[in-house]
Amino acid sequence: MVVQAPALANGFVVAGGHSRRMGRDKALLPWGGATLLHHALDRLRRVCTDVAILCGAEPRYLDAGVPVLTDAARETGPLGGLVSALEHARHDRVLLLAVDVPFAPPELLRHLLESAGDEDAVVPIAEERPQPLCAVYRRSCAGPARRRLEAGDLKMTSFWPDVRVRQVSAAELAPFGDPALLLRNLNTPRDYQLNRPDRA
Repeated sequence: MVVQAPALANGFVVAGGHSRRMGRDKALLPWGGATLLHHALDRLRRVCTDVAILCGAEPRYLDAGVPVLTDAARETGPLGGLVSALEHARHDRVLLLAVDVPFAPPELLRHLLESAGDEDAVVPIAEERPQPLCAVYRRSCAGPARRRLEAGDLKMTSFWPDVRVRQVSAAELAPFGDPALLLRNLNTPRDYQLNRPDRA
């Protein structure tokens, strides 16, 4: 088996949510002998040279062994995290991976990184919806995303009209597994119990 070197890219675990539907911090939920947070960090380390955590408005997870970044502005959701990531990135490419998307394998993450040609963003599509929290963004997205943030338009797709976006179809995802499973979010206790790897 050929082990590929990590790409020159910044990988960020998106872990700034409030986990209201889960009822507890989903980043710290047990997963495969570790936590969802460490499971995400491990996958990013295999494909990115630099790894950090987008921790939300307040510093959290300071004992995780990687840098943590707070959002560019309070209560701005994932878009605030993306702006912070892009403005602090050492490399041109930034890979976001939501902490509650445990089934996206490193091979898929590497494919997303390698799929960016002249495009500013590479975003997979699963169940006919874009998945912007398991996606690649170039630093060229920083200005457009910051402008939408400052205008109060906090949708992750708000700045797309101003950049070149490559959408990765379900057919392109299929070699890596069932697209609906690959990008499945764990939002509720039921989601977690039904999908955890150690369930009976």
